[in-house]
Amino acid sequence: MLAVAALTLLCGCSTGPAARPTPGSASSAVATSAPASPRTTSPVRGTTPATGAARPLARSVPQRLRIPAIGVDTPVMSLGLNSDGTVAVPPIQAHSPAGWYKGSPTPGVTGPSVILGHVTVGQYGDGVFLHLAKLVPGDRIEIGLKDGAQGTFTVDSVQTVAKSRFPTDKVYGNVDHPALRLITCGGTRITGSGYADNVIVYASLSSGAGP
Repeated sequence: MLAVAALTLLCGCSTGPAARPTPGSASSAVATSAPASPRTTSPVRGTTPATGAARPLARSVPQRLRIPAIGVDTPVMSLGLNSDGTVAVPPIQAHSPAGWYKGSPTPGVTGPSVILGHVTVGQYGDGVFLHLAKLVPGDRIEIGLKDGAQGTFTVDSVQTVAKSRFPTDKVYGNVDHPALRLITCGGTRITGSGYADNVIVYASLSSGAGP
């Protein structure tokens, strides 16, 4: 199981206290002050790729993310941990980029690589992942790496889930192929509490080209 720190996705909204990481195991990933309520969670396949698995790429930091179906073309910054042990997020500013959590595998390496993005950025308007929930299985996600390699991932599934029920194991659990997880806020926006849900895209490497 991949050891991860708690994930606090601001997404241009306020959140509650996040859980602390537990060494050697996955921790509760997005905590929020929004009360739990019965929700329908979309089916998700987070462990097996829907398409034929491609050969893994060499480890290299992601620099560019393109999602043609929703018009995303953004730089990718690296994200570490905050002083309280939570994962940092991209800044709340105009044209805020997506961010790769450097505690996860690089895209194209075997395992789940995690990229975060805002759905809104406060006074600056729409975030880079505003339309993430519109992706469907089969859509393409392209990532350019620092070493010049290019990886193409194919969406396996898209899930909207209450933050209080974040599927930590499905997002961060070890897999036997190169996988990608894109995460943002979603669902109903609650005044004073931010968004009630998270949108999670699960994808698998379908092709790659070396530098």
